[in-house]
Amino acid sequence: MQAFEFYSPTKILFGASTEAQAGQQITAYGGSRVVVVYGGASAVKSGLLERVLRSLDEAGLAYECVGGVQPNPKLSLAYEGVKRALSFGADFVLAIGGGSVIDTAKAIADGAATPEFDLWDDFWLKKHPLPGSLPVGVVLTIPAAGSESSDSAVLTNDETLEKRGLSSPFHRPRFAIMNPELTFTLPRYQVTCGIVDIMMHTMDRYFNPVTTNELTDEIAEGLLRNTIRNGRRVMEHPGDYQAISELMWAGSLSHNGLTGLGNKPDFAPHQLGHELSAMFDVAHGASLSAIWDSWAKYCVHTNPARFAQFAENVWGLDPSGKEPVTLAMEGIEAVRQFFRSLQMPICLSQLDCGVQSESTLEDLAYRCTFRNTRTIGSFQVLNYDDILAIYRLANY
Repeated sequence: MQAFEFYSPTKILFGASTEAQAGQQITAYGGSRVVVVYGGASAVKSGLLERVLRSLDEAGLAYECVGGVQPNPKLSLAYEGVKRALSFGADFVLAIGGGSVIDTAKAIADGAATPEFDLWDDFWLKKHPLPGSLPVGVVLTIPAAGSESSDSAVLTNDETLEKRGLSSPFHRPRFAIMNPELTFTLPRYQVTCGIVDIMMHTMDRYFNPVTTNELTDEIAEGLLRNTIRNGRRVMEHPGDYQAISELMWAGSLSHNGLTGLGNKPDFAPHQLGHELSAMFDVAHGASLSAIWDSWAKYCVHTNPARFAQFAENVWGLDPSGKEPVTLAMEGIEAVRQFFRSLQMPICLSQLDCGVQSESTLEDLAYRCTFRNTRTIGSFQVLNYDDILAIYRLANY
């Protein structure tokens, strides 16, 4: 094992009806005036918002609601949420939803705690370190992003179409309430996007330059096998509590740091996908499945043995008599076919944006390098030319 630090302070309350404990948990963490952040009409129609607010009433908490969070959460709504939190005198932020809602809640908590700074210019563009944030709690409704236990948040600047992430220990939620029953009414597409996101959070840590972290690798491989198995199961049997509960827990573990201990995570596919979702407003999970196959084929020769290990240990492919690169390519094809079985895109023509012009691909690559100021990735470090080549591979 290589050296590492691991910090995962989020309290997990897992199981049926746990959303009834929201008010009690906020009180335990010192909250009294709560900004409640949620997405669209589903939280209202399902009765979830009403149940959570009832628990806040029973705990004697004052609250202000901020709804309307959309996929690829927008900076403009975060700004509006900060204004309302400051006017209300909030001391706690509660997210009811999936990754987009949680990331918006984290941003509101950042801005409300540090009104002298600008969310985007100072923090998301990393001109100033985040000095603090209001405490955040989560009622999770979608097994996917893992933001309920991670240190990261992602926002899209709806004026410039830039999508950026910010990691900070202040972003770790105080608690996460995880009731698998809350996912039963999710559309199939949201579930499949979530399955992809769980896998990619794990694979973007698994494919890295370090090959001596045996236990970390086995945790990642086991989590991937579990996600694949239960992803298939929940597609065949929607509403299967056992399957969706496994996915919900896998989502949290995939992004709390556990599956990447002792290595330098890659996250190039995430960066490539961010530019697609920012420019075309496509679902995050779909942007990842649409680009991963091209990234893998472009980078496989950096370390074919790593991909071969992935093919054998995750997909159960027989290595007998095969060169590492042959087994590696079979593993890449296994991912491709699994994504196809989920009806997820594996190239740009299957994404809502469609096939793009060469000038658009060049713009995507330019944006991905932050205007030629950075490279991405650790498994294989990618510059502008590499990034453009990957977008071209996916452009069919």
